[in-house]
Amino acid sequence: MRSALVAEALGTGLLVTAVVGSGIMAERLSGGNAALALLCNTLATGATLVALILTFAPASGAHFNPAVSLALAARRALPWRALAPYVAVQCVGAVLGAALAHAMFGLPLLSLATREPGGLGQVLAECVATFGLVLVVIGGSRRSPLAAALGVAAWISGAYWFTSSTSFANPAVTLARMLSDSFAGIRPANAPLFVLAQLAGAAAAVLVARLGLLAPVAQGRP
Repeated sequence: MRSALVAEALGTGLLVTAVVGSGIMAERLSGGNAALALLCNTLATGATLVALILTFAPASGAHFNPAVSLALAARRALPWRALAPYVAVQCVGAVLGAALAHAMFGLPLLSLATREPGGLGQVLAECVATFGLVLVVIGGSRRSPLAAALGVAAWISGAYWFTSSTSFANPAVTLARMLSDSFAGIRPANAPLFVLAQLAGAAAAVLVARLGLLAPVAQGRP
């Protein structure tokens, strides 16, 4: 369990560092071109996801996401007793990852975001993004770490562009982005609805998987 929790904290932290750091770099170099900045942010996030999942999957399953951990606990692929520790270290790692990204770019370690996503459409987008992510995780985890890594990275990279919210799809990452007044930030007042939508999307994916559309994942321990 100790090695699994360390892996989850490190993996989530480095993922957030990549998301926030690449957002800052992209915004600085894109000359105000929002599409170019988002493309750069997407490429960095997708590549980092592949690397981190392949690195940490043997130790913890490479969830890096409370919604994924909850879904896998509901599928009995993660013991329920491990869920709370997983979520705790993911959230702590995410916040530290945001602070690390800020430190590298000479910014205050943490700052409340002022960027305000707009409307219920973006809340729906978070539900869709997390729904698809959890389905990909469930389907990929019964094949191989490489399949899971490529599937997750592909889904998130695509969802950056086809969802109006740019696909946070992760409560821990949402928490960290709430503390980053940068290209990747989200205003704290908007974050709770995003998290609720993410949890709803994860729950819907578990229900769909139970219909037999995906083969059940093997039981295991972190």
